[in-house]
Amino acid sequence: MAKRSKHRHESDAEPVPAREARSRALLAIEFPATQDFDKLELWWRRLFSELFGTFLLVLVGAGGGVVAATSHGTVSRGALVVSPGLMVMAIILFMGAVSGAHLNPAVTISFWLRGDFPRSRVAPYVLVQLAGAALACLFIKEVIGSAAALGATLPGPHVADWKAMVIEAVLTLGLVSTILGTASRAQNVGTLSAVAVGGYIALAGLWSSPLTGASMNPARSFGPDLIRGDFAHFWPYLVGPLAGGLLAVAFAWILRGPGGDPGGLAAAQGQLEHVMREGLDAEAAKADPTAE
Repeated sequence: MAKRSKHRHESDAEPVPAREARSRALLAIEFPATQDFDKLELWWRRLFSELFGTFLLVLVGAGGGVVAATSHGTVSRGALVVSPGLMVMAIILFMGAVSGAHLNPAVTISFWLRGDFPRSRVAPYVLVQLAGAALACLFIKEVIGSAAALGATLPGPHVADWKAMVIEAVLTLGLVSTILGTASRAQNVGTLSAVAVGGYIALAGLWSSPLTGASMNPARSFGPDLIRGDFAHFWPYLVGPLAGGLLAVAFAWILRGPGGDPGGLAAAQGQLEHVMREGLDAEAAKADPTAE
């Protein structure tokens, strides 16, 4: 028992770079794709995944408000707050293996702080997420219209900016805690993580959307503000989610210790080559049924 305790303490004291290198080596055995995370032929696919996924998320989140305003309220508040959660669930399921389906700068930065994502890849992910959000709002403006402030997330009546920031921080704390928890090897629930994350987004919106719009995502708030050229109330939706993500990383350390485990790495980085290789193997087997 004493030996086991001593081993645990030694593991906890292991330098972060060494722990990350060991985790990446273990992950490479389970998911060979992560060995090739930086391959250009795979990397652009990951960036496109984040661009496309964020575009779809903001299209639903911001576009819903515009459609509700232009159709005289035929889209209910319940539908407005549940639809982004359903969209995130679908995105995680259909392309989470490509890029990890972050769709949110706060999530990308939290994965990095947790030790599950390379620091050098944070900026490209964040940039394409912002671009995807802007493209979605440009599409909404040109095709649907600019009603309801282009679906911008704004503090509700009598809600000061600082209060909106605190609310967004708490909401994002719960969101990122859900993401990090379901991505951990100790609690990995596979595809059900999509249900957990999508369900949390819907639940948070059901009770808090009248207060802040329940953004929990700087990219979601950035898109409408950029296209309409008004950043007067953007800062709560930048500071709040980033602070909430930072708290979630700290809480994850309290609950489960250091990050960088194979499950978290696989969830954060995707398993693109592993999926592609399985598809090619399946096609080869189909073409040659006698192959062993």
